[in-house]
Amino acid sequence: MPSRGFSKQDEQLVDNLVNTGMAKNIAKTLIFLRRKNETTAVEIETSTALRQPEVSIAMQELRRRKWVIKRDIKKEGKGRPVHSYRLAMSFEAIIKQIEEQESKRIQSIESNLKNLREFGSR
Repeated sequence: MPSRGFSKQDEQLVDNLVNTGMAKNIAKTLIFLRRKNETTAVEIETSTALRQPEVSIAMQELRRRKWVIKRDIKKEGKGRPVHSYRLAMSFEAIIKQIEEQESKRIQSIESNLKNLREFGSR
């Protein structure tokens, strides 16, 4: 089921990211951020059909990877502070990092298969 505001291409990108082992909530958040200059967690929730805890977890992971920057927004009165988020680097640079991780994973799998073949032929 497509998320609100997600094109078929966006949904395909989410699927491709999930196929790399990325959690779906992180993939959806990343794809949404790709199209935004800056946004809030509430906007991400409503646009991606993710729940608040899913967006929080995604943001923690994206910030841990240094792909997203968080900025505090001054708010009138009391209440929880509002944060805005934006990509810390270009989407292309993020894809390059994912590509490098996937290449390393492929090399590891190929090495493991080679070792298995060697043990199997003994």
